[in-house]
Amino acid sequence: MVMLAYSMILALALVLSSPWWLLRMLTTNRYREGLRERLGGVPARVVEAINGRRVVWVHAVSVGEVLAGSRLVKELEVALSASALSAPGGFRVVISTTTRTGQALARQRFGADRVFYMPLDFGFAVRRYLEALQPAALILMENELWPRLLHECARRAVPVVVANARMSDRSFHRARRMYLRPIWGRVLRKPRLWLAQSEEDALRLAMVGAGSIQVTGNTKYDIVAPRQNGMAERVRSIAAGRPIVVAGSTVGGSAAEEELVLGAWAQEVREQSGALLVLAPRHPERFAAVEAMLQPYRYAKASAGRGQSDNPGGAPREKDCRAEPVGASESAKDPDAGVEVFLLDTIGDLAGVYAVADVAYVGGSLIRKGGHNPLEPAQFGVPVVMGGSFENFREVVVKMQEAGGIRIVQDREQLGAAVAELLANREEAVAMGARGRRVFEQQQGATSRSVEAILQVMKGGKR
Repeated sequence: MVMLAYSMILALALVLSSPWWLLRMLTTNRYREGLRERLGGVPARVVEAINGRRVVWVHAVSVGEVLAGSRLVKELEVALSASALSAPGGFRVVISTTTRTGQALARQRFGADRVFYMPLDFGFAVRRYLEALQPAALILMENELWPRLLHECARRAVPVVVANARMSDRSFHRARRMYLRPIWGRVLRKPRLWLAQSEEDALRLAMVGAGSIQVTGNTKYDIVAPRQNGMAERVRSIAAGRPIVVAGSTVGGSAAEEELVLGAWAQEVREQSGALLVLAPRHPERFAAVEAMLQPYRYAKASAGRGQSDNPGGAPREKDCRAEPVGASESAKDPDAGVEVFLLDTIGDLAGVYAVADVAYVGGSLIRKGGHNPLEPAQFGVPVVMGGSFENFREVVVKMQEAGGIRIVQDREQLGAAVAELLANREEAVAMGARGRRVFEQQQGATSRSVEAILQVMKGGKR
């Protein structure tokens, strides 16, 4: 009865919101792409890739979860092939995502033949996937919980593990409300095991009704981006010896975070150091809007390719008005010459580009979005600056603060001052980056612990 009521409410919500969804599908690819898969159409390429092997289904919502799950998938595959669970033909790990950006990155990391869109949480759609995949286990990255999916897995005795689990401030307060606690408790007891990022997350999960919980740590400490990256080399080439400031995972909201970053850079950094600013918006649908902000500057964008500056003139600056005899001949030879802002409008390149930064700003934090992962730049020894909204990565940020490996700012002025200071005082910047990197290195190992726990669950729940 509970699941029937849930399905009716979900269907009603979908019907009421259908005009908005139809408009969005007509005007953008964001919701149209993968619609058949979301409605229960299991891709033939995935079935063919399974080829009779046992399946472990990993669900990663978007880019962050795909990154956190990449190493887990690889280590899980190795462990499964060597374990007593290994059956004739072995295992095949398949990956689902919810967002378009997560899908693009997952296909890049794992290949399109085993990546698909997560079905909508209706019984008919979920059952089609469970019948086609016959998963030996379902691994949910972080806290992507869908009641119908959990219910159908329980009916089929498919063990569910929530890996890298956390409980944010907002989710915790919402789950503790009296009218939601019985519903949340029912959902949170469905997974066979929760692998919590921290003791605080484990305590919060237990307080709102989660069942078996084990603290394994944060798998995002195990994400190691390659230093050799073609886009990173392009950024280094454009900088031509100038300092590089990377502002990653910037977001929109009540205000565009990029405007705050551009204001801080133009006011405090641009004239003092001539630093190249790399802007990497979090969501692809905002690329065009962010590009429109760059018209006053000489900029290039990643998607245009090497040597294709998108605004060769930019707005004239006082020092630019002192024309040289040859005029713009240098720009004519190399349109990337003199670029002030580089728009990283591609998916999957940010982690590598952080490696060439002199200072990194991690977005989603100057406006109240909870922040993104400061470990991405910290792993390279890059000094990190964040805004005051970092609830999504509180444990990570607190550890970095305690070590003196991160700078927290509250507004545009403080951001500009912090970046300018770190660029001017390279000795302190290098020392700060080294402290942040030590935090990253000291906390590694969560992926191996998670894989071991998943194997134990699969042994106990083997059908």
